[in-house]
Amino acid sequence: MNKKYQTSIIEAGALVGEGTKIGNACFIGKNVVIGKNNMIDSLVVIDGNTTIGDNNHIATRTVLGTTAQDIRSDTDSVGLKIGNYNDIGTAVFISVGTTHGGKLTVIKNHNTLMDRIHIGHDVQMGSHCLMEENSALGGHVTVDNYVTFGKSSAVHQFVNIGEYAVVSNNAALTQDVPPYCVAQGNRAKIIGLNIDILNQHFSKSEVSDITDAYHWLFETSISPKEKAVKALNERQVEVLKKFYSSIADSKRGIPFTRKENVN
Repeated sequence: MNKKYQTSIIEAGALVGEGTKIGNACFIGKNVVIGKNNMIDSLVVIDGNTTIGDNNHIATRTVLGTTAQDIRSDTDSVGLKIGNYNDIGTAVFISVGTTHGGKLTVIKNHNTLMDRIHIGHDVQMGSHCLMEENSALGGHVTVDNYVTFGKSSAVHQFVNIGEYAVVSNNAALTQDVPPYCVAQGNRAKIIGLNIDILNQHFSKSEVSDITDAYHWLFETSISPKEKAVKALNERQVEVLKKFYSSIADSKRGIPFTRKENVN
């Protein structure tokens, strides 16, 4: 093979931190800033106003920081920011933000993005999230910490997903998912709570509070939003404030099947 196909191109102006290793045939654009001790495999493209923190792994054929898939996009004043200790798989695509959408796509820390992932412009992702193979987030999606996306799941633009929520395999989600809930199906609806994870991260009393609140909100004929607004006017434990706020503030609505509580 000709040497020019083995050598990576790192444009003048790019900053690469100590201990970062870059494989063969990569392209690093002039406005890119990469921190320390990252592992970047061969055939990776990192462009635009992209900042990457420390101790990340970026697998082959991934493209980071290219122009947003939006006809109104402007590449000069927008960017992508990736934090620390993220594991980014093969053929992952993450675009920069847009001038009309906050200007910045953000992926925080300790996230695992498996192979063939798409993350659209202006997405705001927290930490400790998992996206399994072939899953995708549309533009302007907000993802809290510890969220899981199953294989081949897809999320519509402008959707908000709360902490410890799950979007199941093959789900097509078009509305908001509150914290701690599991959404399943096409179009995805809430089917229950992420109990196993709740038991790992919360006390028994907190899990009991969340479970009682879930039944109160979703298993009666009264609007969950109306109930959530009422609950926020009363004194609540911290885990329930997030739960109620996500429902009270939702602009896209919460996807659930209304049923009477028989208990």
